[in-house]
Amino acid sequence: MPPEVAVSLARRAVRLSIATVSALALATAAATAQTTGTIRGTVTDAADSALPGVVVTASASGVDTEGVTNADGAFAFADLAAGDYILTATLFGYASRELQVTVRAGAVEVVAIVLQPFFQLDPISVVAEEPTVFARNFVAAPMMRQQSSITSVTSVIDNLPGVSVQEGDAYAFDDWSSNVVMRGFQSTINDVQIGTTIDGFPNGTSDYWGGAKANRFVDPINLGGVEVSQGTADIASRSVEALGGTLNFLTADPAEEASRTASITIGENRGQRFAARVETGTLFGGTTRAWVAAIRQEATDWMGGSARNEREHFAAKVVSSHGALDLTGYFSYDDILENNYQRLYSEADFHANPRWDRLIGHWPGVPYLNQSYRRGWGTLRTNTFAYLSADWSVGELISLSAGAYHHRNRGRGDWLPPYIVDVVDDGGGPESELAGRPPVRGGSQLGVIRFVDGNGAAVGPVPGCTSSYIFNYYGSGGPEVDPACHPGATAVQSYRHSHYGKDRTGASIDGEWSAVFGAGGGSALRAGIWYEDSRRHLGRDWHRILDPVVGLKGDEQPYWHQYEWDFPQDVFRWFVEETLYFGPFELTAGVKQFLISVSREDQFGIDPDLGVDSDSDLLLSGGVTYETPVDGLDLFVGYAENFRAISSTLLEVPGRSVNELEPETASNIDVGVQYAGDRLALSATLYSIDFDNRIFYVGPLTPAGPNYLIPGGGAYFNAGGIETRGIELAATAAVSERTSLYTALTLNDSKYLGTGDPLIDASQGIVPGTDVAGVPPRLWVVSVDRDGPLGGGVSTKYTAARRVSLTADWYTDPYWTVDAYISFRGEAPGDLFRSTEFSIVANNVLDSPYLSTITENAAWLGASRTVSMTVTVSF
Repeated sequence: MPPEVAVSLARRAVRLSIATVSALALATAAATAQTTGTIRGTVTDAADSALPGVVVTASASGVDTEGVTNADGAFAFADLAAGDYILTATLFGYASRELQVTVRAGAVEVVAIVLQPFFQLDPISVVAEEPTVFARNFVAAPMMRQQSSITSVTSVIDNLPGVSVQEGDAYAFDDWSSNVVMRGFQSTINDVQIGTTIDGFPNGTSDYWGGAKANRFVDPINLGGVEVSQGTADIASRSVEALGGTLNFLTADPAEEASRTASITIGENRGQRFAARVETGTLFGGTTRAWVAAIRQEATDWMGGSARNEREHFAAKVVSSHGALDLTGYFSYDDILENNYQRLYSEADFHANPRWDRLIGHWPGVPYLNQSYRRGWGTLRTNTFAYLSADWSVGELISLSAGAYHHRNRGRGDWLPPYIVDVVDDGGGPESELAGRPPVRGGSQLGVIRFVDGNGAAVGPVPGCTSSYIFNYYGSGGPEVDPACHPGATAVQSYRHSHYGKDRTGASIDGEWSAVFGAGGGSALRAGIWYEDSRRHLGRDWHRILDPVVGLKGDEQPYWHQYEWDFPQDVFRWFVEETLYFGPFELTAGVKQFLISVSREDQFGIDPDLGVDSDSDLLLSGGVTYETPVDGLDLFVGYAENFRAISSTLLEVPGRSVNELEPETASNIDVGVQYAGDRLALSATLYSIDFDNRIFYVGPLTPAGPNYLIPGGGAYFNAGGIETRGIELAATAAVSERTSLYTALTLNDSKYLGTGDPLIDASQGIVPGTDVAGVPPRLWVVSVDRDGPLGGGVSTKYTAARRVSLTADWYTDPYWTVDAYISFRGEAPGDLFRSTEFSIVANNVLDSPYLSTITENAAWLGASRTVSMTVTVSF
């Protein structure tokens, strides 16, 4: 074959091959175009604002295709095989959303996905969606963002109408100095009149002496919301402290989509927090979901930076649905170490230095001064809590719910008495309390030992010596405490431990039966029982400090075991409530009763056992709601009788009959109106409360220093009655798609009525008609918040002057606090992470000095400006 022919044939073959490949490619493209399709869409929040950084997954036949929304919240999946797909959208801070999409060959499917906030908090409104016969509010999402991640879950309710949360610590580490006030009722270290529940299960008590506040059960990362019932608790509330309402802290439900979240927070006062949470997504064929979370945080005090505050928290929750049966389980473990703050006892002390509580951060080496060493004022607690609940629907008209729980509390409280207690008569010889012998069990003190000679015998000051000390917050102390007045002698000191414990086990069963009769009519009958068996432990021992000149270390073996008491308690509560529906009207009537017995058992067999029954009368409640013709506008009026049982702490007081005390009771009337629209929510409530047999507490701390020897926590007496009248106003408006405005105003007037016996009133410092200590007469909150990828907000709160002391004419100054935050969330910078969020929170932005918690004729200082920042990643 001639060469030119061969070349021609080769060129023809190449052209044929190119044409064949091209034809095959076109055929393949045509075939693909006929068998694949596209999904395009956007992801927005409830306000129709675009959400960037959302991870969107298209799943079919075990194959997942993943993408991330852009700055406009848009995403797209091309060349998807025709068929059915499940789209899942996830973003930190929002609940996951699933959507089924059918892809058609050659078509483009357009979808719109709306994500709701993960914490299930109302985005802007605190008004209840359904009418009730008493005032009820919910924490809104901005209230969460206004608080540091390190803080307590209780802090988020501070901006609700009628509520004032006071803390001595910038991060709410110190339970000793925390307080909640609501409509004249208070929850302090020992005076608790507001109930607390966790997902409806009781926390036990909220006092310092063996109780536990909500922050010991729930961490902010796991908070699903807070339901606040002012003045009146729901009739089914499981609390023996709900004299003035209930705080129900709700844990977040597990998400449908598996995810992992980690966050790091750093802040002033050496604040640190590390948190991680794992969502399992659906398990076992979609019936079960769970999450597990672990947190560690620490900080120091905001005054001098000497405190050691540490907390470790672990929690898990699982929900499982099986047709008409829903199961829920929750477990939490909390371990804390806190150094306390000291309260101030005069207005002059506050104005002299509003940034120092007079505790010190160094060890002076002299017992009388050592007692003010902050690290010697300690709170140690561990709390383990678990519950299991079941909700069962029998058709559409009958439902049953049952639950069981267990709570274990262990802890210790520390102080540094500037002496050794003399509990053995050694006849002037060496003091046996310093000899390392087994502890003396029980008994009473013969005196105190401050200095000993070379033989270990107690010695007094040199006659005629004048103390050289010119300052101590508890006074000069005199020559008895001055080492210069004891030449050649050795100072001695104690490290006092109070031991706390509580074990609670309980169960409850509630049922509801509904019926429909005629058009627009119906009824619902609720009934339930709750039983709890608990045993509180209280003990105290005294340890000698090995060398008061050198440091805090004490002898591990106590020299005196002052007392060891157990307090068994049984609680039984039943209730019945009927609700009738007639068109726009809803009528409710109910009755409940508490049957409670509590006793004290001396483990040494020295003090006589005590016991008291604290049964309530039949407590009535009821009301009417009216849904007006105006859409979203409801009126309500309600009445309820509330009760607080006699606490086991009252049995600590020696030599006094508890039969002289009566349980606290209160009757509450609410009249209100609420409106909930698409962009506006309003509420107004008038309330009237008559509070009888208020039990008042006198603690071991005094202006002259702690009474270290008084058994238990202090002493109690009935202070007659309290009368409260007030109004709460709240409004929330959606200013724009991303911006909301919230305001709340509370006007409250709480007065002591006295016991009716002028001599008793005068002896206790009660003046009828005077203001109730610690209760602000006016509260006003204004908050502006912006949601979105770049969010932020500012809130300001006014607190009016409050009475501090029953024994002196001392009122706090009114004050304003301002909190602010800014946050940014968006797409993560790599394939490892799904989304990121960065936030900065500043509390008390104006650095205003003020007095915060008030109790026992004294007040703690409010924290200075504190800034913290948090980085959160989801992957």
